[in-house]
This record gives sequence, C-alpha cells and structure tokens, in this order.
Amino acid sequence: MNEGLSARGDMSAYSENFAHEDYFMQQARSHGLEIAAPDPTPGVGNFLKFATKLVNAKSVVEIGTGSGVGGLWLLQGIPSDGVLTTIDSEREHSKIARNIFEEAGIAPTKYRIITGKLIEVIGKLADKSYEMIIIRPALDLFDMVQESYRLLKPGGLLIIDQVLSGGKVADPTQRDPESISRRDAIKVIKEDERWTATVIPIGAGLLIANKLT
Repeated sequence: MNEGLSARGDMSAYSENFAHEDYFMQQARSHGLEIAAPDPTPGVGNFLKFATKLVNAKSVVEIGTGSGVGGLWLLQGIPSDGVLTTIDSEREHSKIARNIFEEAGIAPTKYRIITGKLIEVIGKLADKSYEMIIIRPALDLFDMVQESYRLLKPGGLLIIDQVLSGGKVADPTQRDPESISRRDAIKVIKEDERWTATVIPIGAGLLIANKLT
C-alpha cells in the first residue's frame, strides 16, 4: 500500500458520524431494528439526500422502504414539488414508515407508499418517469436493474444500497444467494455500455450508476 494512503483511523466510523439523524430518523431506526428492516446507515442516508439535491430529483423510487429511514433522508432532498414513491413487500414495514412520515409532519402529497411483490409493482410504473431509483433487496436484483433502466429518464441515477453486503460480495468464497445476486448485478452494470457506474464503500456498499441514454 502507498505509505501516504495507509490507514490511520477508522474512516468508516468517521464518515458515518459526519451525518446527523434527526429525532424521527432515530425513531424510525429504532423501530427498524426491532423488525430487522434493511435501513440505510446514516452515512448512506446523507449521501442519498446529497445525491437527490445534486440532480434535483423530483420523481424518486425507493425499492425497500424498511422502517422509513431512507425515505426520511430522501424527502429532505426532494424539492417541494417532488414525490417519493417507496415500495416494500412487507406490510409491517409500510405501516411503520407511514406512521413515522405522519409523525414527522410530511404532507401526504409528498410520498406514496406501495406494498406488494416488488417486481410486479415496479413493472406497473411508467417508462422514463424518474430521476432517481434506489434498490436495497437482493432478491430479483437483476430484474430490478433492468426495470430501473426502463423507468429512469436519460441521465437518471440508479443507486443500489448494501451492494457489497458489508464486504461479503468482495469475498469470492461467499456463495450465499444474496452475495451472488449482488455480485452479478455489479458485473452486469459494469459491462453494460448504457451505464457509467462506480462502487463506493459507504455503509454496506453503494453502487451508483448513471443512465447514459
């Protein structure tokens, strides 16, 4: 390793502590821990807010609502005339997220929460209608990536949260279904000329892909 780049501290912890979660995010995270919801880390949540503001995303799809932590971060970045569509297969997740959005005083016109089989719900969304899509679940990830290309406007962003499974994806000896699914998704996007992409080790790993055409 280059001596100038050698590790001198816990960069991950420093990055995560850079972001501040408000009361409602903390409450949502607490509820999520009780039901093992796949919520983003504070560092990832803050990145989502940053990216949303950066591209001025008014139409955002979040696949994997969890307890609503990710949605709260995204809603801080979406402009006043924008809408978050957040989808989850678990009714309990959707209920918790809806409750926390209401407690946080977020106007119902700012979001819609949809519960159902993910790939079926995504298949009903309109072509080229969204500036940003976030995916968390590993199940059907390949199909969700293909659907995301259809849904995104040219220049739109696809963000896959937890794409490195906290490091398991980088270990070729890990052959569990989730690691294989995420590893394959990274390979597909990397080799598809319709995307330009990068992977960054925030939280459990993020893949950010820009739809070129």
